[in-house]
Amino acid sequence: MNEPFPPAPLLLYLDALRERAMAAESVDALAFTMANDLHAVQPFRQALVFADRGKHCELVCASGLAAPAEDSPYLVWLGRASAWIAAQLAGDEPQWFARDAVDPPPDIADGWAEWWPKGVWCVPVHAPNGKRLALLFVLLDDPPAEAFAAVLRGTVRTWGYCWWSLTRRSLRFGWRPSRRQVLVTCAAVALVLFIPVRQTVLAPAEVVSGNARIISSPIDGVIASLAVRPNQRVGAGALLFSLDETSLKSRVDVLQRQVAVADAELTAASQRAFDNAQSKNELTVLNGVAEQRRAELAAVTAQLQRTRVFAPESGVAVFSDPNDWIGKPVVTGERILQLADPGKPAILIHLAVADAIALDPGDEVTLYLTAWPLAPLHGRIVETSYEAKTTEDDIVAYRLLASVDDDANAREHARLGLHGTAKLYGRPVSLAYYLLRRPLAALRAWTGL
Repeated sequence: MNEPFPPAPLLLYLDALRERAMAAESVDALAFTMANDLHAVQPFRQALVFADRGKHCELVCASGLAAPAEDSPYLVWLGRASAWIAAQLAGDEPQWFARDAVDPPPDIADGWAEWWPKGVWCVPVHAPNGKRLALLFVLLDDPPAEAFAAVLRGTVRTWGYCWWSLTRRSLRFGWRPSRRQVLVTCAAVALVLFIPVRQTVLAPAEVVSGNARIISSPIDGVIASLAVRPNQRVGAGALLFSLDETSLKSRVDVLQRQVAVADAELTAASQRAFDNAQSKNELTVLNGVAEQRRAELAAVTAQLQRTRVFAPESGVAVFSDPNDWIGKPVVTGERILQLADPGKPAILIHLAVADAIALDPGDEVTLYLTAWPLAPLHGRIVETSYEAKTTEDDIVAYRLLASVDDDANAREHARLGLHGTAKLYGRPVSLAYYLLRRPLAALRAWTGL
């Protein structure tokens, strides 16, 4: 007896499914049409598409979900359930698994009762060579009709061919090396990684004076005026800055009057001492008070003379904006400016702790100035600090000082205050260590090994 012919709308829709599968440009697009487009002819709770990875199945698409969360309890359970069902699948034909007819492990049975309906229709998708590539899980309350399963075979074969074709596209148009070529390439790369190279590191730097003198405030006070401009050349004995003298002059006037009073009291007591014994006893005390007043007057007078600060030697005055200093209170020993010798330039380098390498005095340094990128300065490390400190840019860095080679052309560009990038040369190391030093340091800091 002949079986009834499938209805024309069903055949037309299945043909449309094949066209969509053939038009898919990626495995994800193919999995999307497999999971969602079948609902029109076979209503289901949910459809899941898994890629068969051998021992486990990887979820590629779930109907109604754009991107399932990888750490959700449902997705974690799906990984175990899909692997168990894939192991139970026998043959190449679709198979119906009813919850009451199978005996899954307890953890899978609990999840099935919570998330899945009564049964799951498992449709294997095979490549033309017979290898299973994917699994389509259709969650249903009742098994599908046998006639529908028979009609769907052609569409499933189309899915398998398209999946196989999309996964082999990269190999079809690309070069696939042989085992010998892979081994030779790995050996060549291993040999290259042992090539010795100079370890280098980059760090911000600036040109400073190798012979700079700190000019600080001699006394407590307030900056009244600055007699020089930033980066101005000054000669020895030139006035640099002055402190406010108002309070000191007032103290001098007061102490001068106190000295005059003390001297008058001492003179009067001396005249009374001829005929008054008590006045003789007061002479010693009054004489001490007079000497104390004179000593205080001399000290304040000396401070008044130190309110004007002069250059001890010739050089360039290095400091910030004068408006930042005028009217600012300062204490004794506070740095006001530097007196730098432009004829002895040096390179000040701030090497960040994260970039630090083994460096010793005498190692080479090359400074690429921002203003003169084609005229680098060459030198050697003179000083290295053992303690890292926070810079003005809030970076914990080591302070290094390098000299500048005696090259007339280079020294012409070594002007104080110019900034650039310094390249420091360390010890020779292998290329593998040169490339993997930072990743290995970050890995050890993260793992604690």
